[in-house]
Amino acid sequence: MTLTPLLAVAASFQSVVEFFEHGGKFMYLLAVCSVVSVAVIVVRALALRRTVVVPAFIEREIEAIEPGDAVAAAVRLSRVVEKDTSALGRIIQVGLRHMSWPKTENIEAVQTRAQHEIVRLESGLFVLEVIVGIAPLLGLLGAVSGLVSVFAAFGADAASQDPRGIAKGISEALSTTIAGLAIAIPSLIAYSYFSRKIEIMAAEMQSLTADLLAKCYFEKARPAEPASRVASEPSSYAPPAPVRAEIPRPALGVRPAPEAAP
Repeated sequence: MTLTPLLAVAASFQSVVEFFEHGGKFMYLLAVCSVVSVAVIVVRALALRRTVVVPAFIEREIEAIEPGDAVAAAVRLSRVVEKDTSALGRIIQVGLRHMSWPKTENIEAVQTRAQHEIVRLESGLFVLEVIVGIAPLLGLLGAVSGLVSVFAAFGADAASQDPRGIAKGISEALSTTIAGLAIAIPSLIAYSYFSRKIEIMAAEMQSLTADLLAKCYFEKARPAEPASRVASEPSSYAPPAPVRAEIPRPALGVRPAPEAAP
């Protein structure tokens, strides 16, 4: 009773080995592609965990910062992310390190660092993209190569060939196509999933960083607003225009009337 499952597993393993052997030399290339694809999927799945890229404690610290207490909160946050190795932590370190810079220059520095972190998160995904492209092609190449061998043997001695043997040879030749598709489909699913996950986490990091910089530069922007507003508004006081007293002049050709005697 206890040996039955073991025998079933052994039989399944034996059938897989036979399927691999019948595929020919192209099966070895497909086996390498499958091993590389599995390794990349496992490594990227561990590296793209949310707790590793966007730690929850840093997110809580940023959300807890009040605009009026930005300086003390920035110092506290810098101590928190000082030894943090997450992507968000490294981006926040750049922003806090350049707080003495103008806001626009600090934003450019943060964006540059964010682009570098996105490239690091996407490392290895191009391998999955390559495997998605070449695995079906290798399978198709193996199938065509096997069909060429089958029909070449059939053309050499058609009388001695059994149709069942030809059908078996064709089925064995198509095994590489099955293997190629079986490798490409999971690789494509993993590539699409990881790409979408990186896109979502990049948007979250951008939102958190923009919120942090807005709170940190809030105190620096407040004192400058009244002065700029006063300088931009024209003065409401204007000196009165001088009034010119005009004395009526007698019309030309008209003699003024004589004053009446008392």
